[in-house]
Amino acid sequence: MSRLLLCIDTAGSRCAVAVLDMATKELLSRAEPDIGRGHAERLMGLIAESLAAADARYEDVGRIGVVVGPGSFTGLRVGVAAAKGLSLALGVGAVGVSSLEALAEPHVGTGLSVLSVIDAKRGELYASLFGPSGIPWVPPRAIVPADLPTWLDGFATAGKVLCVGSGAAIAADAIGERLILAGDGAEAVPDIAVVARIAARRARTEPLTPLYLRGADAKPQGPTGISLMTGQATLP
Repeated sequence: MSRLLLCIDTAGSRCAVAVLDMATKELLSRAEPDIGRGHAERLMGLIAESLAAADARYEDVGRIGVVVGPGSFTGLRVGVAAAKGLSLALGVGAVGVSSLEALAEPHVGTGLSVLSVIDAKRGELYASLFGPSGIPWVPPRAIVPADLPTWLDGFATAGKVLCVGSGAAIAADAIGERLILAGDGAEAVPDIAVVARIAARRARTEPLTPLYLRGADAKPQGPTGISLMTGQATLP
């Protein structure tokens, strides 16, 4: 049985790829350049480089993991299209992982609820709340910062809440001292290794559905497609 998991994250400015041994949970390679835009042009090349760095071939891949959002509308389309194409071409299952879940995962076991927030721009945050055991208490949603205190009061028990993600400082300004900011900014984006390990432990694969919490920021520009032969993609 093919033992490797190939993991992709194009939900933000990074184009991240990792290869994980599902048996040992060892991360064999990772590449995550912060490219801003142009994920479609870079992704397949990074996948090839990551497999080579892990001394592996496509035939060694037994599962695909991909961040399904929330995040950049265009970036999500690139990553999910690539994951679907690889899943079909290799005959292996694919698993979607929420970026908000991946942000919360390192803090499971602290005894605190975890509020994951991503700066969605345009005056909004993408947010989800997780219990101390990592179980999501509420599904991801887009929310304006001013609504966070009331929203949080409706779900979280009394006490401190750990806050993580690129929108953590914005959330702290809105909520106040109840929030504890995690880390020093290094945890503003999901760790591709964490995403890979979440995808590896999922009991089953399922159809991939991008987690769009609002419409596209820009007008679509062409047909969608990604070629596993050329490594090029075009986006809608």
